[in-house]
Amino acid sequence: MTDSHPPYLYPPYKSTVLRAPSRPLVVPEYGPDAVELSGPVFGHAELGLLDNDLTRQHSGEPLGERIIVTGRVLDDRGRPVPGALVEVWQTNAAGRYVHLRDQHPAPLDPNFTGAGRCLTDAGGRYEFTTIKPGAYPWRNHHNAWRPAHIHFSVFGAAFTQRLVTQMYFPGDPLFAHDPIFQSVPDEKARERLVARFDLETTVPEQALGYQWDIVLGATPMET
Repeated sequence: MTDSHPPYLYPPYKSTVLRAPSRPLVVPEYGPDAVELSGPVFGHAELGLLDNDLTRQHSGEPLGERIIVTGRVLDDRGRPVPGALVEVWQTNAAGRYVHLRDQHPAPLDPNFTGAGRCLTDAGGRYEFTTIKPGAYPWRNHHNAWRPAHIHFSVFGAAFTQRLVTQMYFPGDPLFAHDPIFQSVPDEKARERLVARFDLETTVPEQALGYQWDIVLGATPMET
């Protein structure tokens, strides 16, 4: 583990105390089997036309600030990774997940589920249209609130090759108070989790634009 990744055990993030490994990790001698790397994983036929537009998956318009999030998936040498499956999930504008375990008193939006996916193009680029997620309370410590964020999952050539991480928004005042964000020990690595506002991506009178690249091996991952 490098300094760019959070430790498995980080006591300020209380759930890690219960789930962190208590024994040394066992590194497998071999990577994915050849059949995993050569067999079919996913394809365009399995993706719907609106899978990457979270604002058009229901009959009405979702509430909140419409945004476009785009960027590239790159390998550790800066080369684009084409054909990678990128999945996202998030809260609605009020900070509520569509999940039975999320019972805090913020309204659900019947026109927003908060999940999407797409394949990167030949240049490694992905793009999502969505609603800016809201901050939400969690019971980690007194008066704990998570900064606005979007969860990202990137699959490689096999389902055993997966990166899960979070993207944040610039200037969030909750960064200093969030133990998940602060669990990444290196300040530069934490900065790589924050998207950049981009006027060129912004669509006039429609949506603000953000750029965020995912660099395999450099973008901190959830542990």
